Amino acid sequence: MDRILSADGTPIAYLRQGEGPPLVLVGGALSTAATEAPLAALLAPRFTVITYDRRGRGASGDGGWAAGREVEDLAAVVGAAGAGASLFGMSSGGALALEAAAAGLPVELCAVYEPPYTPGASGLLFKARCTTRLHRLLAAGDRAGAVELFLSMTGVADGTAARMRRTPRWAELEAMAHTLAYDDGLLGDGAIPAERFAAVAARTLVICGGFSSAPARATSRMLADALPRGRHRTLTGQMREVAPQVLAPVLAEFFTQDAYAYGRVP
Repeated sequence: MDRILSADGTPIAYLRQGEGPPLVLVGGALSTAATEAPLAALLAPRFTVITYDRRGRGASGDGGWAAGREVEDLAAVVGAAGAGASLFGMSSGGALALEAAAAGLPVELCAVYEPPYTPGASGLLFKARCTTRLHRLLAAGDRAGAVELFLSMTGVADGTAARMRRTPRWAELEAMAHTLAYDDGLLGDGAIPAERFAAVAARTLVICGGFSSAPARATSRMLADALPRGRHRTLTGQMREVAPQVLAPVLAEFFTQDAYAYGRVP
């Protein structure tokens, strides 16, 4: 992997593959460039795909966290990708992509898959309780407990989580457990930051799965409505863990639509 320094001097590791217009993939919680590899491989025939290890993960450094620092990390990766880069963010990586776009990152096209905002009174209460529990577990050094909390929040059954603990992958998840607080921080109180996202100039596609939970589907539509140039698409038969072979053609279509569709030709 190559490395580039973020604004605060933290090294950020990234991988470039394929040929074509640059496209940066922004992973969600507990993901690395390797996690995004299957999707990247499907997109590489049409794009120069950049995957990266977010701050505190994999081969990247960790100089402390703030939302602004993660935005700076992404800006550095986009700069390395080259002019005209587009963004795709998965889950909380979608929240990061939108925060970067709102902060003025020069991207024309952005797509996100189910950023896990939890608007509404019950959703905000759920988020507050999870945040409190997550920070308590991390403060106690219970990395396994933090990972288990994340898995339970995302609908992973207890039996599945127990089986995961017996695999080599579990040690990798525990090593990144502290970054769950980073993703939690990106989501704020769980409400869609509509006022801040009003500054997103990029044309943005918000995608959800047709078999995802009703709140997740509703939130995706609300998010698309909150973005000045947002639109929504549902992938039939998909859930939170979307199949790369289903997602890739949708992204390829969105990122390669003709100039008339984007108003670049008068």
